[in-house]
Amino acid sequence: MSPHVAVLIPCHNEAVAIAGVVAAFQAALPGATIHVWDNNSTDGTAEIARRAGALVGCERLQGKGHVVRRMFAEVDADIYVLVDGDGTYDAAAAPALVEKLLSSRLDMVTGTRVHLDSAAYRPGHVLGNLVLTGLVARLFRAELGDMLSGYRVFSRRFVKSFPALAAGFETETEFTVHALQMGMPVDEMPTNYRERPPGSASKLRTVRDGARILRLILRLVRDEMPLPFFSWSAVAVIAVALLLGLPVILEYWRTGLVPRLPTALLAASLVMISFLSLTCGVILDAVARGRRETKRLAYLTIPGPAPGPRV
Repeated sequence: MSPHVAVLIPCHNEAVAIAGVVAAFQAALPGATIHVWDNNSTDGTAEIARRAGALVGCERLQGKGHVVRRMFAEVDADIYVLVDGDGTYDAAAAPALVEKLLSSRLDMVTGTRVHLDSAAYRPGHVLGNLVLTGLVARLFRAELGDMLSGYRVFSRRFVKSFPALAAGFETETEFTVHALQMGMPVDEMPTNYRERPPGSASKLRTVRDGARILRLILRLVRDEMPLPFFSWSAVAVIAVALLLGLPVILEYWRTGLVPRLPTALLAASLVMISFLSLTCGVILDAVARGRRETKRLAYLTIPGPAPGPRV
């Protein structure tokens, strides 16, 4: 029996491209159900998608993360293909992505973007992706090619165990960190990436969304790796304490006097804060480990992907 594949397409004002995206995935994955989830579009995206043959849902909370949370909660399938509705991703690559997930029994396959047209992928986006992907790869000791790709294939147990806390475009970062922290089997596959069709405009704002993604990374490091996070904070604070306090200590050894009492008190207070930060890290590390164990057990209750007939 073939696995049930659902194609999930979050959309906001994609009237120019959505019919072509739906048709392309209907052709690439003939047995799949195409779900378009509209996010307060004002250009008739939902109606165009419905006429193209997609099942259309609606999410009123603005932001891609909110749409993903709603889709993951309401759509039931064995395999999920998540793709943007802007027509930039190659639908013809979907069968290979699905086949890779099934044959290797993976939980996530990311379609890493290969752009032949410089207009498809602006230099600012390329640089931001390299920096943010490299940061997460270093922090979580993983090999990552394109963490911010919007083209992914998921197993059912990934989708149904994913907390989906992000609100906007930072949801892609949340996918990656969730998989790494849960120790899920994942992989990547190069896919063609092209320019948006004429008349279609990107909703991504390089600086604003980059800052939000960076903020999410820091929050995820704090929540998932509290001991290193608070240890680094403790080292930074104690370094400042030594910088302030060392001259006071040297002066006391030389003269037996403490002429700069406020500085001495500040340095002593910073040392105490440093030790408190380290203590918080130790305690929260134990809490985070318990949370990971609970999430892992919940993840394991859902059957993993099983190899099936070719897609």
